[in-house]
Amino acid sequence: MLPGMPSSRSLRSIGAAASARARHVVVLLLPHVHLQDLAGPVQVLFEANGFGADYRLRYCARTPELPSAQGLVFARLEPLPDPRGLDLVLVPGIDSRALDSPGAAVPVAWLREAHAAGARVASICTGAFALAQAGLLDGRSCATHWKLCELLQRRHAEVKVLADRLFVKDGSVITSAGVTSGIDMALSLVQEDYGPLVVARVAREMVVYHRRDGEQRQTSVFLEYRTHLSHGVHKVQDWIVSNPREHATLPRLARLAAMSPRNLTRAFRQATGISVKDFSRRVRLEVAAHLLEDPEARVESVATHCGFKDARQLRRLWKEAHGVSPARWKAGRQRTQSAPR
Repeated sequence: MLPGMPSSRSLRSIGAAASARARHVVVLLLPHVHLQDLAGPVQVLFEANGFGADYRLRYCARTPELPSAQGLVFARLEPLPDPRGLDLVLVPGIDSRALDSPGAAVPVAWLREAHAAGARVASICTGAFALAQAGLLDGRSCATHWKLCELLQRRHAEVKVLADRLFVKDGSVITSAGVTSGIDMALSLVQEDYGPLVVARVAREMVVYHRRDGEQRQTSVFLEYRTHLSHGVHKVQDWIVSNPREHATLPRLARLAAMSPRNLTRAFRQATGISVKDFSRRVRLEVAAHLLEDPEARVESVATHCGFKDARQLRRLWKEAHGVSPARWKAGRQRTQSAPR
């Protein structure tokens, strides 16, 4: 690899599935599990498989049968597998009234072993209580349902509960606020594993118009302007995301959308609120942000790989968008990532 060249891993994560390798996922069911907490994230992973992902889902519990909070009974559940070799453990929330039941229902040792073996562990809603019981939230920030933040903090003083977050990623532990925020969290996991184009297609398939990030402050450009149902405009957006380095002419993009250039210009702005040119520029800037997270990446090489005319153009547009130079932004990110918890 040439000096300053973004790594192949960074490049693969932009615009296409990063890797087709299988990712083994255990959905850990606890008694009185909430159906939406379970179904939302699982549906995201299931839909992602239709767009090139490879999530191997297993539904496991300590008993082969258990009731949901809504009365549906799950049967033929698998026993807990060997935690080694797992990529992700999902812990959906349970009825809050069941939180005071005996804690034996939570496989504490198994959760600890799965996390120690390298699996990401993610909870939805009251699933955070199970992670806290296993000690996986000690010294970490986390989220749970807003009604239960105070209770979680009171029971586990060593945990930092953030009441205003949809989901929180702290190392390899991810917690969400519950119900539909589990979908937001799962979409973020798919983007991390397979890239923004796959997650954009999943969001469209599920009619999730606006994926929110964990802090609900800013959104990914790959999804922010997809709050519409225009098939032609979606095709143009998919092409731009997949080919950030290329500069397609308006007539070429119009052919993709099966429209005239004039109709595409009008339809794109009507659907997204911005022009095709602005969307393309914002995509390039977000791709540049992904690549600049690589400590070895140089602004000059990133500019080339993102389709900017030169590093000077990237620096100018970056400062307009972020208020600081790429170098200062990169230095700030590296300080944040290396700071001790």
